[in-house]
Amino acid sequence: MAQKQAKVLEIPRYIKNTSKVLSIVNKNMAAAFALKLFESPIKYKLPKRELKMFEVSHKSKLTLPKSGKEIMVYENKFGSKKVLLIHGWNGRGTQLVSIAKAFKELNYTIISFDAPGHGLSPKSTANMTHFIEAIFALDKKHGGFDVLVGHSLGGMSVINSLGRGLKTKKAVIIGSGNKTKDITEDFLQSIGMHKKLAPKLIALFEKRYNDKMDFYDVDAHAQKVEIPVLIIHDKADRDVPYTAAEGIQKNLSQNELLLTNGLGHRKILGDDDVIERIIQFVES
Repeated sequence: MAQKQAKVLEIPRYIKNTSKVLSIVNKNMAAAFALKLFESPIKYKLPKRELKMFEVSHKSKLTLPKSGKEIMVYENKFGSKKVLLIHGWNGRGTQLVSIAKAFKELNYTIISFDAPGHGLSPKSTANMTHFIEAIFALDKKHGGFDVLVGHSLGGMSVINSLGRGLKTKKAVIIGSGNKTKDITEDFLQSIGMHKKLAPKLIALFEKRYNDKMDFYDVDAHAQKVEIPVLIIHDKADRDVPYTAAEGIQKNLSQNELLLTNGLGHRKILGDDDVIERIIQFVES
């Protein structure tokens, strides 16, 4: 099942250079710059492998009730059972296309979306709170889902939503982070800043949204989740360490853990063995 490690998304050199200079000159300015980047998703060109799902999906726009942000929604009707697919940061609603094909074979109606600032949704800042808001808004619109599948930040948002009262039968999280502090530290290092700047970044976030960032830690919400959850993570994931999956597992009452080798953070979404395990979990 091992494959060549997927390449980590590269941060442009000019961003790293700016980050390093600001870190030296003014740490408050550096933290403000980091928060701007932290909430600014990058839109990538639609890959050919996702083109058919994009073309055949019924597309509609939905305005989120609290934030007022608009999202693009993709719907493929095949049966009475429904699955919601949630992409990760810098992703898009068609990114889980291989998983969508598997659910099509099971006659599930498939719903996915471009989170605020992602894909065809209008350019804007975004964070996990908007992913969670989108999940609840779509749950209300479609009368609930039988299964939720989330990748990376989408996985974190799934557990946060379930911990906040969302109802479903089963959930699958892939390459999900756990602690928000770890996410901010990893992000700072990825843009060329020291992780010691994390408290300033977190303080800016909390002041802007009048909310505590650690209220979105996955392990805290996992303790409230009573449905079965399949946790999938690759040991060679360079975006989110697999120890996050082990931390989440400890706090879920009903769970299965699948650790893969050599798939990285994104190739895991199209791996045949991974998809087979997802279907086995859903159908069991």
